Amino acid sequence: MSARANTVTIALYPELFAGAEKTLLESADFRVQAWTYPSGVKALALENNRGRVVVLPYQGQMVWSAVFDGCDLTMHNMFSQPRPSPTVLGTYGCFMFHAGLLRNGCPSRQDDHPVHGEMPCAPMDLAWLEVGEDAAGAHLSVCGEYEYVQGFGDHYRARPGVKLRAGTALFDIGMEVSNLAGKPMDLMYMAHMNYAYVADGRFVEPLGVDLVRVRSSVPAHVKPTPAWSAYMADLTEEPTRLSSLNTPQLYDPEIVCFFDGVRADASGDAHFLLKHPDGPAFYTRYKPGQFDHAARWILHNPNQQVAAFVLPATCEPEGYLAEKSKGNVRSLAPGESALFSVTTGYLAAFEVQQLESGLTA
Repeated sequence: MSARANTVTIALYPELFAGAEKTLLESADFRVQAWTYPSGVKALALENNRGRVVVLPYQGQMVWSAVFDGCDLTMHNMFSQPRPSPTVLGTYGCFMFHAGLLRNGCPSRQDDHPVHGEMPCAPMDLAWLEVGEDAAGAHLSVCGEYEYVQGFGDHYRARPGVKLRAGTALFDIGMEVSNLAGKPMDLMYMAHMNYAYVADGRFVEPLGVDLVRVRSSVPAHVKPTPAWSAYMADLTEEPTRLSSLNTPQLYDPEIVCFFDGVRADASGDAHFLLKHPDGPAFYTRYKPGQFDHAARWILHNPNQQVAAFVLPATCEPEGYLAEKSKGNVRSLAPGESALFSVTTGYLAAFEVQQLESGLTA
């Protein structure tokens, strides 16, 4: 255990996670639980008085689930527990994963990378807890480190983290990636948050966006139906038709939209909500200065139901070759680092009102 700048760091190691849920840390504001699923995947829960967020500290530090104020934020999926898998499709039931970092999106037939790249299920080298207090109050984080290195190839260090504060149903998800190689590195990153589908939920961008575009390409995993194709044609002409989740039969196959010109407030933050009919909302804010692209993904069928109302990214999710041709693949110089952060979670009805009145005041 070490301390620095009002933060206490507590090292984690795999033996702490053996067996059923056990308490590693408890205070007036927080509790940390650790366990191993029957599948063998290790899990860590960060809890406050509003709920809990479950992180897989050694598997890409993906966020497996999030429940606040009794509301499950996570997509409906086919997985009863996380599964050990080298790629995200083998355990696609999580609330959030770090998509990228060298490659991202749905690969074309000419691409040679897995869906959403190498980072989602990366075997983390280190994991630790941080407990501290700052001007915004008490906070609790789980952090990790992963070194990617290939002979004659790329070499980077990724440091993801999840931070929970006292008394709130919002939490921060961060990623720092550093190029350790002696040559430039391609960078494609998306904070892939798989929110639950909310029947009759309404999409709200309080500050607005300049343009919404419907994806025109059809990935290999999408099998169009006549009704879906007709609906997509209508959406292409009038994207505002998809302002609420009121036609679930048309969201299979998936619907993907892209945002151009996302507007930010005076602090540089963009705000997105998925409002529930009874007043609360799912919420995400991020800085377009870090993420110059954003997408929306909707799917509703018996096996998977998701309303990923905003997916901040450095590129669109069309695979490496397509994004490279569009000029959307960033480059990190040798020794250069990039930082990304989103704040996301659940707002009660009164918190939604406070947010919107503050943005319009």
